[in-house]
Amino acid sequence: MAMTQSSVKTLYLANPYGFSGQQRAGPLRDIVRVLSGMGAEVWEPFERNNQIDVSVSANAYRIGQADKRDVLAADGIFAVIDGEPPDAGVMVELGMAIAAGKATFLFRDDFRVCSDNDFYPVNLMAFMGLPKEGWRDWYYTRIDDIPNPDKALARWLCK
Repeated sequence: MAMTQSSVKTLYLANPYGFSGQQRAGPLRDIVRVLSGMGAEVWEPFERNNQIDVSVSANAYRIGQADKRDVLAADGIFAVIDGEPPDAGVMVELGMAIAAGKATFLFRDDFRVCSDNDFYPVNLMAFMGLPKEGWRDWYYTRIDDIPNPDKALARWLCK
């Protein structure tokens, strides 16, 4: 049975990859392809909201407001938390999504640990949108593991 447009879930893709041409052409494109292939409507902020000249202060404010609206309107967030520390903008978007009770999925293929504890690989607050038990099902470390049917994203998209 084909999925109708109304049953497609929107997924805000918080990421720092849009700032780099190589990352846009590589991992960002790959993640968008995988998420879309799983049936999500991917809202990638660099594609959706950053089409204007950010050197003008009013445009920078509009981009921030557009990203905020998208985070709050999306059904869930898939946040790329690479870096040491992870990108500040991604963390703000993630915080908004967690506060709004959005379904939260984390991706980190950066092997460095930048944590304040021995349990989570980055600051524990990034994990507050994930369940206490089984949080690793909501956490991805490889692009080819994103569509894994045994992990949370695939299950969430099928609900």
